[in-house]
Amino acid sequence: MTVYFIGAGPGAADLITVRGARTLADCQVCLYAGSLVPAELLAECPPDAKLIDTANLDLDAIEREFAAAHEAGHDVARLHSGDPSVFSAVAEQMRRLDALGIPYEMVPGVPAFAAAAAALKRELTVPTVGQTVILTRIAQQATPMPPGEDLATFGASGALLVLHLGARYVDRIVAELTPHYGADCPAAVVAYASRENELVLRGTLADIADQVKASGVLRTAVIIVGRTLGASQFRDSHLYSTERDRDCSEV
Repeated sequence: MTVYFIGAGPGAADLITVRGARTLADCQVCLYAGSLVPAELLAECPPDAKLIDTANLDLDAIEREFAAAHEAGHDVARLHSGDPSVFSAVAEQMRRLDALGIPYEMVPGVPAFAAAAAALKRELTVPTVGQTVILTRIAQQATPMPPGEDLATFGASGALLVLHLGARYVDRIVAELTPHYGADCPAAVVAYASRENELVLRGTLADIADQVKASGVLRTAVIIVGRTLGASQFRDSHLYSTERDRDCSEV
């Protein structure tokens, strides 16, 4: 048997990948986070599949489910929101599987920041304006951030910042980033990206906090800060440039 860590995507059920849906349909056991994964995706599971909501399970309980499926010879779909490569808590699960000698694979998904960019109709990397995207969060009640990974350090780079799990602390985020980006720097918040109740807020560091508080958004939101959000006067990319040598394979 194999445990498959499947990215369910940012919220809309039809944003799961074709490979993810096919894998889900082949697994006799599905562990999913009921508060984050759309219920419609469970319809992709076999009719007789064992469905386990992990919202109230700790890591030990999840490990026991893996072990039981392994003993029974049943493939497991471990369904995570977004993409399992970032902010998914799969690393500790894979460590447990390694200790148990249970094989596993990862199936990529559409991450929340990509869905947020789609909602904003923006490319996050723009020629001559910004070519770097930092995915991060802030330390609050969850796991502390490692030394040197703080907003002041990231802000000093001037790169576009994508902050997860931070809407509740938007005042702190604005206060720490404004000295580095300026109050006029474009900022946006996308809550429930790709879902029917998707909410998009656009502004600057000067007003985005007030917009967030007025909207009542506290969770399931991505905060994006950076000059590329408002860029319009920039050079065309080399990829499609008329000056590019089309006989050269290098781009």
